[in-house]
Amino acid sequence: MLDRRTLLFGCAALLAPRLASAAPFKVDPKYAPQRVYYRAYPHGSIIVDTGNHLLFLMDDPPFAMRYGIGVGRAGLTFKGQLVVGRKAEWPSWRPTDTMIRTAPQKYARYAGGMPGGPNNPLGARALYLYKDGVDTMLRIHGTTEPASIGRSVSNGCIRMINDHVIDLYNRVPVGSQVLII
Repeated sequence: MLDRRTLLFGCAALLAPRLASAAPFKVDPKYAPQRVYYRAYPHGSIIVDTGNHLLFLMDDPPFAMRYGIGVGRAGLTFKGQLVVGRKAEWPSWRPTDTMIRTAPQKYARYAGGMPGGPNNPLGARALYLYKDGVDTMLRIHGTTEPASIGRSVSNGCIRMINDHVIDLYNRVPVGSQVLII
């Protein structure tokens, strides 16, 4: 039989992980949005620097708004020029066929899609990236995993803190040029 002290200690140990995870997420200051001097790209261009986990919106060249991002794991990062082909608020999500095939235990249950909302992996907003008029399946989107900002962990998409992607979404029209370097 357990005594009262053992029961209390055991309960506290069980609750500790939940209490620790309930703390609000704080973004590393180097990934917080900020206005910076950046190489001259045309006004309205988005430059995604995957190596440094940064996204730049050229809003007043040579000045840009800089945001921290999460990017694709090794081998899953696209490099090149794309265009914002469409935008969505609280977008629905469906894993790609490749995601379902390579990790069915994780993604098969979402093969029919998932409606937009606070639990959706695309977060609050999404910018759909196109090449030559075709959807690449790559997105700049919010995330339900803010701790992934500054890391290379996605299946290729560019993740942002939800508040940050809302700011970007409000500044960027469809047709904007995106350069991923």
